[in-house]
Amino acid sequence: MTLTPEQLADIAAERAETRTTLRATAPGMEAHLYTAYPVLDHGLVRVIDYMGDDNAITQAARVSYGRGTKAVSDDRGLIRYLMRHWHSTPFEMCEIKLHVKLPVFVARQWIRHRTANVNEYSARYSILDREFYIPAPEQLAAQSKVNNQGRGQLLEGAEAARVLDLLREDAMRAYDHYEDMLTPDETTGKMGLARELARMNLPANVYTQWYWKVDLHNLFHFLRLRADAHAQYEIRVYAEEICKIVKDWVPLAYSAFEDYRLGAVGLSASGVAVLKRRLAGETVTQETSGMSKGEWREFTAEWG
Repeated sequence: MTLTPEQLADIAAERAETRTTLRATAPGMEAHLYTAYPVLDHGLVRVIDYMGDDNAITQAARVSYGRGTKAVSDDRGLIRYLMRHWHSTPFEMCEIKLHVKLPVFVARQWIRHRTANVNEYSARYSILDREFYIPAPEQLAAQSKVNNQGRGQLLEGAEAARVLDLLREDAMRAYDHYEDMLTPDETTGKMGLARELARMNLPANVYTQWYWKVDLHNLFHFLRLRADAHAQYEIRVYAEEICKIVKDWVPLAYSAFEDYRLGAVGLSASGVAVLKRRLAGETVTQETSGMSKGEWREFTAEWG
């Protein structure tokens, strides 16, 4: 991660300034505010603002359900009940605004989560920095032979070195041309191309930045998918960094999320039927399970 002295000074100034407020604050989140956490080679995640805490979730739930919640003796139990039974609205009472610096190809995957407010750095108005994501050698892998959207065997030796050289050379060459197209030259009459056009030449591993604001319910959905071991590494490391922040912000809600979403396994009706047959002593194969080969492979990966 590369931060300029001016950016570091701004972050230090923001963290040094204190404000008096009557609204609820979360001590764990206050410790994270404005701090830039490095991700990948030039990326970062930092909290700009937030609203609510664990109490905001239970407060909203008790307003929604009135006397019916009085049987729940504590906030932890209520939050776990809400998570277990997919009552999402109370979790929407909490929000977080993040500043994220990330490669464009990760941003295009991230933006598929359409339940957030996003404002991205504009390459129409500004010039992007010469910063590109170049994978570490241990992240270079061939296409998986069983998963069309996954990685397989690691590249090694000369092949890995060749790929890294190509990535660096292509990125640098594209940026050189980007700069050249942008730059006017009065001596030759060169006018320089408009920024909104010159940007089309940049590769997908160039870094962009955005502010991303999302409520806790939709953030949990994002984290369930992107912090999963099967998610692409380059977005997973962002999700894992955000998980650390959320755990400190709403510890009761995050604990329930870990238990019922992140660490849980879903079962189809066919899967339930197979488990019941197994418990009854029956030997079930893929051919007798009623599942496709792909479903069976996923089922046995979890249940043996």
